[in-house]
Amino acid sequence: MNHQTFVTTGRGLHRHTPPMRLYEKAKRLGIWNPTDIDFSQDKKDWQTLSPDEQDILLRLSAMFQAGEEAVTLDLLPLIMTIAQEGRLEEEMYLTTFLFEEAKHTDFFQRFIHEVTGTTTNLSHYHTENYRIIFYEALPQALQQLTHDPSPAAQIRAAVTYNMVVEGMLAETGYHAYFTVLTQNNLMPGQQQGIRLLKQDESRHIAYGIYLISRLVATDDSLWHIVEETMNELTIPALGVVGDAFACYDPVPFGLVESDFIEYAMRQLQKRIERLERARGASLAEIERVTAEIIERDDG
Repeated sequence: MNHQTFVTTGRGLHRHTPPMRLYEKAKRLGIWNPTDIDFSQDKKDWQTLSPDEQDILLRLSAMFQAGEEAVTLDLLPLIMTIAQEGRLEEEMYLTTFLFEEAKHTDFFQRFIHEVTGTTTNLSHYHTENYRIIFYEALPQALQQLTHDPSPAAQIRAAVTYNMVVEGMLAETGYHAYFTVLTQNNLMPGQQQGIRLLKQDESRHIAYGIYLISRLVATDDSLWHIVEETMNELTIPALGVVGDAFACYDPVPFGLVESDFIEYAMRQLQKRIERLERARGASLAEIERVTAEIIERDDG
């Protein structure tokens, strides 16, 4: 299809909108290079860990590694769908998603190879619950958009990606990393990288909540897609967390499974509550509330 007009030589960019606010934050906070992170102390710390301590951190890293690669591979249909709708401000922000997910893939690969020294296949750490989410649900939901860019398909993709993969699993994984590394004064390079990743992901989640809110506010009949997707994926998502703990007795570093299950559910519940408030709200109200959250958030 030929272009008939251009936003920037027509109405101009709406710089006050949530996507443009996120884009500004991404330009300011998201330009970091995994290659610059110093892993020299991390390598020394790794050698002091017991086999089970090494194994649980390698398990966590292997789940993150494949997860970051998965979203890097599967994200393009969402970007293309938003672009085809002519939502330039949203597309501009979404361009940072792909760059950041690729950067996260790069980061975990460096950690696994340079710090742990592992060069073998790590897919044995991917349990059946993990495969349901990352091998099946995530690519299916995002690739569906290539032939069905409907609002319902967009909601399913955003719930799967932003609420489950990022909002439940990634954030719970970051929480586990920080609990282990900060309480034990370990691996300053990995601590730095995870802190930067968490900032990036917080922007991704903010956009996903904004997208779902915008669609639900426009058509409340779409709410059942949110509920259906969450009902379908919450159990395997919690299973991913539980599977990691089931492999150890005792669990290394004194980690307690219920702490992380409860954390994952709190992250989910607070986002569901935000989405529920979008039902029946005006788009102006959604933009106002989202903008306030973006400005308050460190990411």
